[in-house]
Amino acid sequence: MGFTTRPELIGTFGMVASTHWLASASAMAVLEKGGNAFDAAAAAGFVLQIVEPHLNGPGGELPVVFYSSREERVRVLCGQGVTPAAMSIERMKQMGLDVVPGTGLLPAVVPGAFGGWMALLRDYGQLPLADVLGYAIGYARNGYPVIPRMSASILAIQEFFKSEWKTSAAEWLKDGEAPRPNALFANPAIAATYERILKLASSKQDRAEQCEAARHAFYQGFVADAVDQYFRSTPVLDTSGKRNCGLLTGDDLARWQPSYEDPTSFEYEGLMVHKTGPWGQGPVFLQQLALLKGFDLASMDPTGPEFIHTVIECAKLAFADREVFYGDPNFSDVPLPTLLGEAYNDERRKLVDGKRASLAFRPGAIGDSAARAAIIVANAGREQPGGFGQGEPTFAPLPELRGDTVHLDVVDGWGNMVSATPSGGWLQASPAVPGLGFNITTRAQMFWLEPGLPSSLGPGRRPRTTLSPTLVTRDGKPYAAFGSPGGDQQDQWSLQLFLKHVHAGMNLQAAVDSPTFQTAHFPGSFYPRAMQLGKMSAEARIPEATLAELRRRGHDLTVAEPWALGRVCAVGIRDGLMRGAATPRQMQAYAIGR
Repeated sequence: MGFTTRPELIGTFGMVASTHWLASASAMAVLEKGGNAFDAAAAAGFVLQIVEPHLNGPGGELPVVFYSSREERVRVLCGQGVTPAAMSIERMKQMGLDVVPGTGLLPAVVPGAFGGWMALLRDYGQLPLADVLGYAIGYARNGYPVIPRMSASILAIQEFFKSEWKTSAAEWLKDGEAPRPNALFANPAIAATYERILKLASSKQDRAEQCEAARHAFYQGFVADAVDQYFRSTPVLDTSGKRNCGLLTGDDLARWQPSYEDPTSFEYEGLMVHKTGPWGQGPVFLQQLALLKGFDLASMDPTGPEFIHTVIECAKLAFADREVFYGDPNFSDVPLPTLLGEAYNDERRKLVDGKRASLAFRPGAIGDSAARAAIIVANAGREQPGGFGQGEPTFAPLPELRGDTVHLDVVDGWGNMVSATPSGGWLQASPAVPGLGFNITTRAQMFWLEPGLPSSLGPGRRPRTTLSPTLVTRDGKPYAAFGSPGGDQQDQWSLQLFLKHVHAGMNLQAAVDSPTFQTAHFPGSFYPRAMQLGKMSAEARIPEATLAELRRRGHDLTVAEPWALGRVCAVGIRDGLMRGAATPRQMQAYAIGR
C-alpha cells in the first residue's frame, strides 16, 4: 500500500480532513453535537478564515462540491462572487492599467464565502447558526496559535502596513510588530463582526431564517455599508504603484446570490468524478482523465518515468485548453462536451510523444482557439512597472508560498459528503475594511485585460479561479472527497492522489504521502502569468534513475525538497467504512474521525 507518515483513519461515525488541525477538530465537534456534514464543513470553513488568514478570510470566496443523501445527488454550490457593475476593460484602460492590480481595493469582487456557507446551512444543515459559527468566534475572540507561515507573511509586509495600509496594521500587528510563531493571537474586530451578525440572526427562531438574516446583514446590512463607504472614499496604494479607490459597491453586494448547479462529471474506471463548471479550473482534472484513459497506467510504477512523463504530457494539453476555453459560462460558450468527448481526446492523445517532452503550447483547434492562444502567448509573463504582485496571494515583497488557499472534506453517518476549497480575502492582499476587521477578495486579478478571451474582464462576471474541490461517486453513492490548496497545482496534486489510489491500489493516506510532481508548462493564473515551457518539478523522494530519465526525455526538471509539493486532504467511504487522510507537508493538516 506504500509508505505512510500516519495511518489512514477508518471509522463508522464521521470523518473530517482539513488543512488545519483546529478546523478539523471544530468540524468533528459539530458532528459529535449532532450536526451533519454541512454543519461541520461550515464550522471548519469559518475556523479556517481565522487560523489561516494569510490563505483565506471572511471576505473570500467558496466553491463546494457535495453529495446530499436526502436528495441522492451531487450538486455544486457556487460561492464565487462577481465583478462590480462598474468594472470593465475600458475602465481599467482609462486608468492607465495594462493588467488588473493584484492587491488593493481595485481588484475586489463580491465576497462570496459568507453567502455560500449561509446558503449551504440554510438548505442542508440542521444545527442552529450559533452552534456552527461559535467555534470561529471563539478563536477570533480568545486567540489561537500563530502558525509560522502566517507570521512570515505578516512580517514581510509589516512596514507597508504601518506606512500605507494602517487599518491592516491595526488588525495584524501587535505592538507594531508581526505576531511571533506559535504565540497566541486574537482578532477581536472579526469576532465583533460575526457576533453582531449572529445577534441579528438569533432574533429568528427558525434556523433557515437565521441563515437568511445573517446573509442579509452581510450583503444588505452593516457589512455591505462598511464596504461601500470605505471603497468609495479611500484611495489606497496597490500593485499598480498608484492609489486607487475600489469599484465594488453596496449595490453589487445586494444584487449577488450564491447559486446551485449541476457538477461537471466524467466516468473513469467505474468511478464518476465530479467538479465545478469552467468558472473554476475543475474540468481540467476531467480533461486529464479523458486523455489518460488511453494509457495503461495500471502497468506503470507511480514513481517511474513512464507514469510521470505520461501524466505530465497529458497535463500540458489539458491546461492549454483551460487557458483558451475556460471562463464564466454565463458570458462565454465553453465547449465542455467536446473537450471531454472521446473523439476529441483520441486526437489530442496522439500529440503525446512517449519518449520526448513537449516544448510547445498546444490548445485544441476549436473555433477561434488559435487567435485566443496568440493573445495569451503574446501577453503571458508580461510584467507591470515595479514588478509587484508575484504569486498567490500577490504582493511584493511577500515570499512565494505554495498552497495559498485552504481545503476541507467531511463525510457523516447519514451519507452526506462535502468537499470545499475556500480562498481569497488574504490578509496581505488588501487593506482591512474599518469596523469589520477583514479585507475583501482581490479575485478580479484573474481576468485578462485583452478582449476576446473567455476570461477577459467584464462587469458581473465570475473570475476563472484555480479553486477545485473534488467529489467521487461509485454506483451513484459517495466514494471520496479530496482537494488541495496550491493554485495551478491543485488539479495536478489531487489528480495524482486519485490515479495512485485507482491504479496502484494505495489507500488515501499512502496516496497523499507518495512523492509528487508538477508542471509549469502553461501560463500561470496569477500575475505575471509566467509560462515555462517544458518546466517541471518533482520531490526528491522520486528515485534518481527516474529523474535522470525525465531529464533525458527533455523535461526541464527542478528537484524540490522531499516533502515540498502538495497539501492534499481526503475523506472516503467504502465497504461501509469511512476513511480519512491529510498531508504531513507543512505539518498542520489533520484528519479526525471515529
